[in-house]
Order: sequence, then structure tokens, then C-alpha cells
Amino acid sequence: METQCRPQVRCLDPIQGTETRVTVMVRGKAIVAVEDDSYPIPTDAVVIPGENLLLAPSLADLYSYSGEPGHEDRETLSQLLQTAIAGGFRDIAILPTMDPPLDRPQTLQWLEQRLNQMAGINAHPQEQGEDGATVQCHWWGSVTQGNQGQQLTEWGELSQAGVIGFSDGGAIADWRLLQRALEYGAMVGKPLALVPLHSSLRGNGVMREGPLAIQLGLPPDPVMSEAAAIASLLELLPHYPTPVHLMRISTARGVALIAQAKSQGLNCTASVNWHHLLLSNEAIAHGLPPHTPHYDPNLRFDPPLGNEGDRLALIDGIKNGVIDAIAVDHQAFTYEEKTQTFAETPPGAIGYELVLPCLWQGLVEKGLVTPTELWRALSTNPRQCLGLSQVNPPRILFDPGLPWTLQRGALQTSAYNSPWWGHSLKGKVVAWEL
Repeated sequence: METQCRPQVRCLDPIQGTETRVTVMVRGKAIVAVEDDSYPIPTDAVVIPGENLLLAPSLADLYSYSGEPGHEDRETLSQLLQTAIAGGFRDIAILPTMDPPLDRPQTLQWLEQRLNQMAGINAHPQEQGEDGATVQCHWWGSVTQGNQGQQLTEWGELSQAGVIGFSDGGAIADWRLLQRALEYGAMVGKPLALVPLHSSLRGNGVMREGPLAIQLGLPPDPVMSEAAAIASLLELLPHYPTPVHLMRISTARGVALIAQAKSQGLNCTASVNWHHLLLSNEAIAHGLPPHTPHYDPNLRFDPPLGNEGDRLALIDGIKNGVIDAIAVDHQAFTYEEKTQTFAETPPGAIGYELVLPCLWQGLVEKGLVTPTELWRALSTNPRQCLGLSQVNPPRILFDPGLPWTLQRGALQTSAYNSPWWGHSLKGKVVAWEL
């Protein structure tokens, strides 16, 4: 197998905020050496220009969904791991919403046994041996039994079994129960990830409230459904030492409330779904030319896409650290589930192999964020929020200019519920440090 020498590669250190130039040696799809750029090139190596490539730490995801067990027709656990690796992720945290849910240690034991059966999952199974990259799968435990928001699970048992933290993956409507969860969290010392949403204020809303929702005839979801929940949570948090993470922030008002709380020393972290940094509700009204029509069910998210002001405020939140991390929130659905009307289709989209190229094109190339800011939000900060080690995570080699089309066979998963389906994209992870 030939060895490729890629000189003059940009090497990014998001913790130190520095960039250097290095020489990267690649065999197959594995990074076998990273040397100073004065490194003498071996005579038997094939030299390929590397000045347009980026070497940086592998990515980490705060929360996504697994179709297995219970919904293997959407996506299997094997496919989930493969698509995560192909997207450059080495750490992923999975919400406990599988069937049965992860509300008892036995479910976690089953999942770990399943992972052991798939040990050595490869991002490119047709090239076994050329690339041995793997992904570390972490699991959120359910806050409440069955994720129903009515009775707390046995946190002590789940914590001892090895969950990374606790979340129901959705809003908890009972505030007294939530208060008890914060008390439990202080005892187990693991993060509690909460979706800030007042469900009664949302009602059956599926599109952010405003003129476009009226124009399109879609049930509106007011900004206050998120803002009121954030404000209430921020009142509770100073009374409990539990590390709390606020998921899926989607509004400018939400960013402002969290910024105010952090300025007063409140210890909490927050994240945004990556789609909300690239798309606004204008996409629902007008589509994404040339392939995505208006009312596309793949543009339905929970929370819904905001207006352009929300999108820009979320980007500013990433830049100034009010929003700590970008979450993939990867969720596969079947063709039948995603070919219903906009209001009836389940919210969510796939993302592991799309998030880096799309954010690079949509934010970095447009000068809205720097490469360092993007990598902190996709790699450094998610690991910090999850309590994972920051010491020398494996690195990936990213080619921002590599063109490809999102179509059947292009991904490592069979799911294709994405608003970018059929679009021409740029950017791929081309090698992994083992």
C-alpha cells in the first residue's frame, strides 16, 4: 500500500488557538505520522500537495439518536457508528429514546454488548485494514421512567452502570419533578441535559411564530415557549450545584437570557442544533434551490427554525462563547415517515457526515466564524460539556474543497432525510489518526 506525503497541511490547535504547518503521512485512509514541515520526504512516498488540507482534533457530539433498538428500519447502530466516523467524530453521546428506553441498567448492558459485537467498526467497510478508525459511544440515561416526565428513574443505578449524564431528550413539563432531578444531579455529579420548552405555550406549533407562519398556514410556535422555560430554569439553577446543559437553543431571546445569566456567574452550558446556524424559516417558505422545495418535511425541526435575526444571534453566541457547543442532533427517519405533510412529519434530520462540510461552507468560507471557533464548538467544548478528556484526542484530516453530491451511496447510512439531499457540497474527512 502506497504512502502519501502531504506537506504544508494547516494544523489547528483549538485549545491554544494556534495554527502551524505540518507534513502528514497517510497510508490508505490512516494518518501514520505527523511531522514538522522541515521533515525530509521519504523517497518511496507519493507527494501530494497538502496546503489546502486541515489537520485538527476529531469531533465530538453532545446528543443524537439511535434507531436501534426498536427502530432499526430507520438506522441500525452499526450504520450510526459508521456515519459518525466518516464525519470525523470520535466521541458521540446518544439520547435514551430508543425502544426500550435507557431508563434502567439492563438496557445499557444490552447496548454495550451490542457494541462489543461490532468492535472495530470501520468507516469504510469495503476497505477493511486500510482504516481502523473507531468511535467512542457514550449514553445519556433517562431522567424519568420511559422518558414520560412523571417519575424519576434510579439515577444511582444508572450512574454506576456508566451513563455519561441524564436527559429525557425532550421537555419535562413537571417543574416540581425537575426540581427533584436537580437535587439528584447534585448527588451523582453528572450533567443534566434539559430542553427548555413550555409545551403548553407551544401547543401544536410547528413553525416559529411570525408573518411566514401565517402566510404558510402552519401552526405557530412562539418565541416565549423557549424563552419562558429558559428564564424559569435560570431561576432554579443557582440553588443546585448540578452541572446543567441547555439543549437546542434556537432564538435570539434565548441567547440573550443565557448571556445575562453567564455574566452573573451562573454555571451552565448551552448548545445549538447545527441546522439553526445555516437555515432560517425563509427556507421553509422558499426552499433551498435547486433541489429542496418549500414546505419540505426535511426542514421541520424541534425546535423550529427561527428568523434570520435568530440565526445571526446564534452565530454570535458561538463566537462569544454564550453558546458553548454545536450539536449534531442526528436523527434518521424512514422515507414513509418523511413523506407526510410538513405539520405531520416527525421533526429531525441526519447530520454526521454533513455537519462539518456544511458549516465550513456556510460559516467559515463566508467569514462568519473562524476555523478555531468552529472547532471549539464541534470538538473541544462538547468534550468539556460531557466531562471527557481533552488530552490528545485523535486527529482527522479534512479537505474543505473536495466536491461531492449528497445522493444514494454517498453516505455510510441508508437514511437520507436531509434538506441538502441532491445538493452539491464541498468538504470531506479524508483520513483518520488511529
